[in-house]
Amino acid sequence: IMQSLILSSIATGTIITMTSYHWLLAWIGLELNTLAIVPIIAKHHHPRSTEATTKYFLTQAAASAMVLFASTLNAWTTGTWDITQLTNPPACNMLTIALAMKLGLAPLHFWLPEVLQGTPLKTGLIIATWQKLAPMALLFLIFNSTNTTILLIMALMSTMIGGWGGLNQTQTRKIMAFSSIAHLGWMASILTLNPSIMLLSLVLYIIMTAPTFLMLMFTSSKTIKDLTTSWNISPPMAAMTLMLLMSLGGLPPLTGFMPKWLILQEMTSHNLTMTMTILALSALLSLFFYLRLSYTSTLTVFPTTTKTTHKWRFQPKLATTPLMTTMLLSLLLLPLTPTFSP
Repeated sequence: IMQSLILSSIATGTIITMTSYHWLLAWIGLELNTLAIVPIIAKHHHPRSTEATTKYFLTQAAASAMVLFASTLNAWTTGTWDITQLTNPPACNMLTIALAMKLGLAPLHFWLPEVLQGTPLKTGLIIATWQKLAPMALLFLIFNSTNTTILLIMALMSTMIGGWGGLNQTQTRKIMAFSSIAHLGWMASILTLNPSIMLLSLVLYIIMTAPTFLMLMFTSSKTIKDLTTSWNISPPMAAMTLMLLMSLGGLPPLTGFMPKWLILQEMTSHNLTMTMTILALSALLSLFFYLRLSYTSTLTVFPTTTKTTHKWRFQPKLATTPLMTTMLLSLLLLPLTPTFSP
C-alpha cells in the first residue's frame, strides 16, 4: 500500500508540474516529486542508500529553492506568475541553472553518479527516466526565455563529462549515470534551436534507458564483471544487449541515431559548426564505454568456473514484456525519422 502511494505521489508531482502555468504550482509539483522519491531511496537501511538520499535531497531542495527564488524575482519585477511570461534576464538565467541542477547537467552533475550508485537498479531506473520529465517540461515551457549561450556551454560540458567520466568506471549504475549526463547534454544543446527535437530526444532517451536498466536487473549485473555471465543466463538477451548498447551510442541503423542526426542537422542550419563538431566527437567517448560493455557481455565468452554452459533456468526475476517492448522500440524506430524532420 505504502509503495503504491509513494509511486503515485511521484507521478502526481510530475503531472502537476507538467500541466501548470503558475510558477508556485510548478514548484509544488517539483517538491512533491522530490519528497516522494526520498523514502524510496532511503528504504534500504544501508550507509550507501542513506548517503544517496542525503545527496539527492540536498541538491533537489537547493534547486527547488532556486526555482522559487527565480520565479519570485520575475513576479516581483513583472507582476506576473505565468510560466510562459518569463522576461527578467537574471531570473531566466537562474531558472536555467536551477533546472540544470535538477536534471544533472554538467557542471551541476556531481550528485547523479553518486545517487545512482547508492540505489537499487529499480530506483535507479526511476531517477534516470521519470525524474527527468518535470524539469524538462519546465525547460520546454520557458525555451523562449532561456539563454542559448549558457545552455550550449552546459551541453558541451555535459557531453564531454558524460563521455570522459564513464570511461574509467566499473560499476554499471555509474556508467548509466554518465550516459544519462551525456544524453541530457544533447537535449540541452537543441532546446533553444528546436524544442520539439528536444522532446523527441527525451522520449527516445527514456525508451533506450529503460530496457538497459531492465536488462541489468534481469541479469542482476552491478559491475562490468557481472555482465560476463549474462550469456549464460539468456543467450538471446546477450545478443539484444549488444544492439541496445550500440543504439545508446547512436550508431546509424538503430533508433539512437535519430536524435543525434536531427540535432546535428538543425545545428548545421544555424551555422553552429564548432559546437556541432565537439558534440559529435564527444559521442565517440560515450561509444567507447558502450563498446566495452557490449564486449564483456556479448562479444567475448569469458571462462566460467562451472563445467555447464547454462545456468539453472528459473522463472525470470521480472516480467520480460516491458523489457522486450522497449528493447524493440529502441532498435527499430529509425525509419520513422522523416515524419519528425522539418
